[in-house]
Amino acid sequence: MTSGSGLTDASLMLHVRPRQLLLLARLDTHRHLGRAAEAMNISQPAATKLLQQLEDSLGERLFERLARGMEPTPYGEILIRYARRVLSDFGSAREEMLALRSGLSGSLRVGSVPGAVPELLAPALVEYHRRHPQVAVSVVVETSDVMQAQLEQGDVDLVLGRLTDGHDEAKYASVPLLGESQVVVVRATHPAFERATVTLAEMANWSWVLQPPGSPQRGRFEAAMREAGIQARLDIIETASPIAITALLENSDMAAVMPASQASHYARLGVLRTVPVELPVRVPPICLVTRQDRALSPAAAQFRRQLLGGA
Repeated sequence: MTSGSGLTDASLMLHVRPRQLLLLARLDTHRHLGRAAEAMNISQPAATKLLQQLEDSLGERLFERLARGMEPTPYGEILIRYARRVLSDFGSAREEMLALRSGLSGSLRVGSVPGAVPELLAPALVEYHRRHPQVAVSVVVETSDVMQAQLEQGDVDLVLGRLTDGHDEAKYASVPLLGESQVVVVRATHPAFERATVTLAEMANWSWVLQPPGSPQRGRFEAAMREAGIQARLDIIETASPIAITALLENSDMAAVMPASQASHYARLGVLRTVPVELPVRVPPICLVTRQDRALSPAAAQFRRQLLGGA
């Protein structure tokens, strides 16, 4: 056999034909060249030639010829897995194309952290619904750790959030979309605005509405307070609900931490204001997170493309 080891991957791919990949998948199913050829509606000599050409191109024997059939070699098993992925991806692509041609339908289930809603999720969903009105869309807004669990269980198709500690990152595809600072917000008529300056030490005596333990924002906020030398136990109400946070702030002198874009959204509505203090809290960017081992539905795949800047 000639060896393909001196070729680049791109050059070698020019020698691999789709019919050869299909033959590998059929051989894996039938373990017999004649039956595999019959399943492809080609002659056995033609199937033999396809396999021989592929083995020559790769420089490896892919199947052992036995008296009653064929068995893949370790090299063959590797290429069979590749062939099946290619065929599966092609089937998914055709399914998406057919769905686009006939008009997307089905459902889209999105999980999101609160900070992704104003600047990222809301504009994307408005445009998506305009283009695909037949898709039933549902949105769950929670902290990253809760969203991660829902993605793991299959309760949502994709997440706008952050990978949290304790999860196997190899199982997920994560694309950063939005990075921004965290700010302190209070009601628009809060007494803090009657003073020239406000310090972190002074804010330690305030009452706070914070996300539950386990969320990236909560952990980093408490770490920042400790690093600033503030050891006082904070007076805290815990909730991840944006509407509960907003209502609590409107009806008290409590404070909360939220992304700058979310704070700007409430400021435009005249509900909340940002306290002019530098908050040393840095959280990872909000990412588009999907499962590596689970194919997206056509509706979810189209929303992912839109978020990543595709059509």
